[in-house]
Amino acid sequence: MKKDIHPKSYRTVVFKDFSCDEAWLGRSTAPTKDSITWEDGNEYPLVKLEISSASHPFFTGKMKFVDTAGRIDKFNKRFSKSKFAKADEE
Repeated sequence: MKKDIHPKSYRTVVFKDFSCDEAWLGRSTAPTKDSITWEDGNEYPLVKLEISSASHPFFTGKMKFVDTAGRIDKFNKRFSKSKFAKADEE
């Protein structure tokens, strides 16, 4: 077994899914800038998540529309200029 290949900076952190406001304690080496006070009164580093098993449609069974950075608007704008777009405006 190889020695010294695992990081030594494991620490307890709070993972928080901001799309459903779910949070849990875990251990990670992920770099963080923010911290949060947990239910036990201690302050832990905060790892912000956009999606987790608590909010992902595969695990929840609920479809959720997520439009990050206006992807649909960008697509519609590009598609409207293509030869496949409807020519209703003529």
